[in-house]
Amino acid sequence: MGSLSGAVSNVLIYLTYGGFLIMGCCIAWIHRSQSKANFLHSNRTQTGSSALAIAIHPPYCLYFKDTLTLYEFLAIPLALNFIASAMGCSILFSYPELGTITGVQGAVTYAATSALPLMIFPLLAPIIRRRLPDGFILTMWVREHFGAVAAFYLSFLSLATMFLYMVAELSALMQVIGLLTPVNSLAVAIVEVVVTSIYTALGGFRISFITDNIQGVMIALLVIICSIAMGTSVKIDTSKIGPSGLTQPTVLGYQLIYILLVGIVFSDMFLSNFWMRAFASKTDKDLWIGCSIASLFVFVVLLLVGSTGFIAAWAGVWDPSQYGGLAFFLLLDQLPSWVIGFVIIMVIALSCAVFDSLQSAMASTASADIFRDKLPLLYIRAMVALVTIPAIVLAVKSPSILNIYLITNTLATAALPAILLGLNRSFYFLNGFDIVCAGFGGMLSVFIFGVVYYGDARKAADLLILTTGLYANDWSVFGVYVAAPVGSLIFLALVCASRLAITWIFCKASKRPFLALDRTWIARSRQTAELVPVEHVEYESERPKMV
Repeated sequence: MGSLSGAVSNVLIYLTYGGFLIMGCCIAWIHRSQSKANFLHSNRTQTGSSALAIAIHPPYCLYFKDTLTLYEFLAIPLALNFIASAMGCSILFSYPELGTITGVQGAVTYAATSALPLMIFPLLAPIIRRRLPDGFILTMWVREHFGAVAAFYLSFLSLATMFLYMVAELSALMQVIGLLTPVNSLAVAIVEVVVTSIYTALGGFRISFITDNIQGVMIALLVIICSIAMGTSVKIDTSKIGPSGLTQPTVLGYQLIYILLVGIVFSDMFLSNFWMRAFASKTDKDLWIGCSIASLFVFVVLLLVGSTGFIAAWAGVWDPSQYGGLAFFLLLDQLPSWVIGFVIIMVIALSCAVFDSLQSAMASTASADIFRDKLPLLYIRAMVALVTIPAIVLAVKSPSILNIYLITNTLATAALPAILLGLNRSFYFLNGFDIVCAGFGGMLSVFIFGVVYYGDARKAADLLILTTGLYANDWSVFGVYVAAPVGSLIFLALVCASRLAITWIFCKASKRPFLALDRTWIARSRQTAELVPVEHVEYESERPKMV
């Protein structure tokens, strides 16, 4: 039965923060003369070469050219970038919780549906990069293709999503510190925000790449050490395995295959930090290899973390009357103190890496999309720092981490299906008005589904933010993740058809040419709006000859 004193806990926590601060400031000093573009993104820089060596001193790579051959081939730094973006300390709550509810099936499902969505970026990023070579986030392509209104709409939702992820990460950090140590968890959260704000404000996105590498190493060590420690210290009562029912498939387990896959795929695409890492890949091959490694690694780690849920039940340290998110920590109580100390260091490293990634992505999104690179970086940095204040206030209330993720998933599944149709040249006639209406239509469809399903408008409104959580004993949550994307596409078709019909009637009445389906007119109207230069209009080669 291990535990740590307040003094030891303080030393571990604040030394870790001190290490991150010193490292971040040193890297920022080395790159103090970097341009604004390099501060905001790192397009086509991530290949297999050592990210840490490149960040500190590029010539160092020359000395290790031979030993880094395999490292380069495996594109490990890029893989670590994606791993870091996919996992924060909140995984220690949500995945074990599902393991206590749906057992083995739920743990495998959650791990797989969290890992597989990473493969969407090698599929979509090369398409977007060919059409927008200088882009580094999805919203930049949306601005070029659909216009400023759609870009602002998506940017606002992306920033809101990243803010909610900040709240979830700080809330998870405070809960972990509160469970494992006697330290004031609010003070820890404030220090983290201050530390990450300082070094990201000084060094920008480049520092986030380095912390990604550290986080990946810490996760690997966590898996190895905790697996060995639990294997030697935790005793499973085999007589409890059968009666627990955690080895049997459930209806909820099957529902989650669809719910989680759809929700996480669209939610990941909502986050600018994933797109920035995708566009940072030097080649498409690097991106495929890096995401493949990251996906496999994420699956293994999350499966092991989720397994602590049913292992805690079988070991007798957790019973159904308790909150399932505590399962991992109840198992930690059975381990030596040094393991708990290591977990604390790992949690701080995980949280710092995730939080600085969100801060960097928020700064890049705000600068590129909201202010169109016209606002000085100083003001962007200040605004991102100010945003962390309400994030701390909300995190203190210890909101349900899983519910925060569910809200962002619902928003993403309503907004993104229509936007992704723009990648298909056959839908060239869609515009920003259609996209925004489709997003709101998707959310309205969820409300309509709730009214039909419950027969109660209040319950239908609650369904928009899934107040009942993910594990309702009915088909309501499943219906939400069907209604949002399907309803979005239905509203898209209705709005687009109505717009074209009204335009046609107006043109007939005013004896003007109907050009709403003419590729030439659409491309020129985008050019006139100064969304893209002529040479970058993506339908240039397909324009019909003017008679």
